[in-house]
Amino acid sequence: MSIPILSVVNFLILFPFIMAALIFILKEASPLRSAVIMLGGFTIMASAIYVAVNVLISGDPSQFVYLEHTHISDTIAVCGEVFLMLLVCFLSIKYKKYYAIIFSLAGTIPVLWMDLTGRAVEGNAHVRIDTFAAVMYLIVGVVGILICIYASGYMKDYHHHHTDVQDRSNYFIALMFVFLGAMFGLISSDSLSWIYFFWEITSVCSFLMIGYTRTQEAVNNSFRALWMNLLGGCGFAAGLMICNLGLGISNLSQVTEGGNELVIVPVTLFAFAALTKSAQFPFSRWLLGAMVAPTPSSALLHSATMVKIGVYMLIRLSPIMYGTLTGVMITVIGGFTFFTASLLAITVSDGKKVLAYSTISNLGLITACAGTGTPEGVWAAVMLVLFHAVSKSLLFQTVGDIENCMHSRDIEDMHGLIIKLPRLAFIMIIGICGMFLAPFGMLVSKWAALKSFVDSGSVWLVLFLVFGSGSTLFYWAKWLGKICTVIHQSFELEDITPRSEMVSIFPLTSLIIIMCFAFPWMSGNMIQPILDEAFHTNIPDVIGGSDVIIMMIMVAMVFMIPIGSRFLSIGKKSKMTMSYVAGVNAGDDRHYIDSFGKERALYMSNWYMRDFFGEDKLLSPCVWVAAVLVAVMLIVVVGGAI
Repeated sequence: MSIPILSVVNFLILFPFIMAALIFILKEASPLRSAVIMLGGFTIMASAIYVAVNVLISGDPSQFVYLEHTHISDTIAVCGEVFLMLLVCFLSIKYKKYYAIIFSLAGTIPVLWMDLTGRAVEGNAHVRIDTFAAVMYLIVGVVGILICIYASGYMKDYHHHHTDVQDRSNYFIALMFVFLGAMFGLISSDSLSWIYFFWEITSVCSFLMIGYTRTQEAVNNSFRALWMNLLGGCGFAAGLMICNLGLGISNLSQVTEGGNELVIVPVTLFAFAALTKSAQFPFSRWLLGAMVAPTPSSALLHSATMVKIGVYMLIRLSPIMYGTLTGVMITVIGGFTFFTASLLAITVSDGKKVLAYSTISNLGLITACAGTGTPEGVWAAVMLVLFHAVSKSLLFQTVGDIENCMHSRDIEDMHGLIIKLPRLAFIMIIGICGMFLAPFGMLVSKWAALKSFVDSGSVWLVLFLVFGSGSTLFYWAKWLGKICTVIHQSFELEDITPRSEMVSIFPLTSLIIIMCFAFPWMSGNMIQPILDEAFHTNIPDVIGGSDVIIMMIMVAMVFMIPIGSRFLSIGKKSKMTMSYVAGVNAGDDRHYIDSFGKERALYMSNWYMRDFFGEDKLLSPCVWVAAVLVAVMLIVVVGGAI
């Protein structure tokens, strides 16, 4: 007898909160706490997979729509909103960041007034689990839980290396599970009020995680993240009020069905909230500042959860934005973010910062795809979400482990990593390849994005994609070259990565490779149904038979080329040669004799072009340009309707 889906969904929403309370009680990093995290995490993962598989194989997601007695749930949501508001006010007063109070009150009080006075629209479905929700369950349930398991081992070593930071790892990991519970709740909800409640939980949780170390930098960055996300929450609350009080609708599915030309106003406000959550320009600084937190926080915020909420909402709204000014502006902002963030990624050598700019850049591409409102755009956006979640989570975790082993995360220090830390280097190579090489899904998805941009008739979007992809190739290839370049005197370092972290890293590495082979199946069985449901019609296959054949050939070549090279080198002796430099090699491959006969040190470094478009030159202008674009969108669409 199968377990009712609604029961499992309720379990997925509530159990992470119970796990958080249990982990918070277990203050010391002990085998018991690790066992609880492992057992509870895999239970959540199995439950998420169970729900997703049942929805995907059913072929009829309309049966997974529920309207239960929600009075208790609504009461809990109202109490939760009050608690979050009071918590933000308390911490804002404590750290003298009073501006955050204004954003918290402005977003929460109107919604509370609407709920407590009975003006909210009732009687509609509160839980709706369709194919897209099932795909998101897999991302959050698999990738998110693996990050939590990784955090269990990582936080032990973190406090060995950061003795000046108070050990509150129980609090940190508990927040991660609260985050996952909120994500499951948001994905499952069709009620806009419930979505808003879970939306605010993720904002506060990210704020608390970023400020974990309690240093002045961490506090400043956490409050930047808070006010930007609360600003988006104000936009969401305004859209929620208009839907309930002005249009008489209370569900996201009702919004996406259209039927009323004024629905574009709340859609614009929801899209604005999504821009803040997905760290698009001009709201990107909060995600860059999140790097002050321990690595698991970066992996969680940048890959599987926080930033995916924004693009999740945009993909949901995509069909209704087709041919509208809102859709055009969202696409332009996304394309602009994709291009400029990829340029900024070239100019930095901090590994986590490169990953942060890469995240912002890829989210920009997903945002641009969603803004087109076309089937190809939605197909590309969903596929990018899938591959980005797995690859970026793996890369953040690997960079964290490399930093623990080398005491540096600077790309320049990763020269010859393939010899120094071969296992971690190999894993990182797979993660980097997953981000920009064929036949991995990120590159193929860009092809679909290009098609949607061409169909939209926008020359600017095509230019953003072409040049943004070129700069993406630049910084990924630069990093890949550093790892694979072998220095004769390189020596292997001790790999101190705990087994508990490998429990997360190895499955993610395998997932990237499996997804590469399963690409055609994923397109036909996971993404095509999403298109059919979103556009309420049968959409022709975005990936045709000839495309599948080409991808399979590329997959085969990825493995055949190195195997063939190895086969051809059998029986041949390798020859060691000295590097060619601007002078006579001194014989140690570390020094050379210049034209004056003096011995000089040899050092190879990448070119970062900071003098051309470094952060000090490009970041602030980009923020202001994007701010103007967002303001124009809100003034023209919302102001025009009023």
